Amino acid sequence: MSMKTKHEWTGYRVGQTVKRTLFYLLVVLLSIVFLSPFLVMITTSFKTNSDAFTLPVKLLPRQWVFENYPKAFETIPYFRYMGNTAFITFFSVLGQLLVTPMVAYSLSKIRWKGSKIISGLIMATMMIPISVTMIPLYRIYSKLHLVNTYIPLILPAFFGRAFYIIIYRQFFAGVPNSLMEAAWIDGANEAQRYIHIALPISKPALTTIGIYAFLDSWSDYLMPLIYITKSDRNTLSLGLQQYISEHTVDWSRLMAAATIFVLPVIVVFVIFQKNFVQGIATSGLKA
Repeated sequence: MSMKTKHEWTGYRVGQTVKRTLFYLLVVLLSIVFLSPFLVMITTSFKTNSDAFTLPVKLLPRQWVFENYPKAFETIPYFRYMGNTAFITFFSVLGQLLVTPMVAYSLSKIRWKGSKIISGLIMATMMIPISVTMIPLYRIYSKLHLVNTYIPLILPAFFGRAFYIIIYRQFFAGVPNSLMEAAWIDGANEAQRYIHIALPISKPALTTIGIYAFLDSWSDYLMPLIYITKSDRNTLSLGLQQYISEHTVDWSRLMAAATIFVLPVIVVFVIFQKNFVQGIATSGLKA
């Protein structure tokens, strides 16, 4: 290798190192920007209420107050609201995980007349604003005497959601048809191919749908606000908002309660992060 080639190779490596360093710096900067509200929420939860509004604002507390967390549980019936939220979330996620793969599989791997039309109609429903369907749905549930129950919050999950179905359909579209045909030659029927082949290889997509469904249901505020009026059936998001509107707010305690509210979301994402990223990546391989 000539001296000139060595210099060129060295310059290339230096250039790549500089690009990589600048990229990492940009990622760190953007991460700080997006994480700053979360960091402020956590640090405020350890401040006194007066310290939270003292100028100049400081990120770290002047005096660390750990009593805000136990007192947050006394401010509202926290455990009851968390239990209500967990109940709704569990069955909502269960419904999505049961229905979404079946619908997506039928649209992408089973040949039947009208499947493309149905796929187009499902995608079209994503363009309908929720404000258009809000009043008709409320009237339906009201006529069925289901207002002030959790059924309006759980039942839609067992019919699937267009966005989740499209994500899952994209994943199945990337699975070779030869794999299903080989199973058919071996004597497997449609249900066996779905259960023993399609579901096991679609775990990343299933994880992605589960996380999305968990986030949507756990943090949902609008739907409980519409259908729940009895305070003992409140979810956490609804209970925290009512606390703000009905009482003189101790913002430090409220931030402590909000931090506990966010923790399950962080735990779920950290545990399933690898499968979540893989599911997002593979769901867009093929239209």
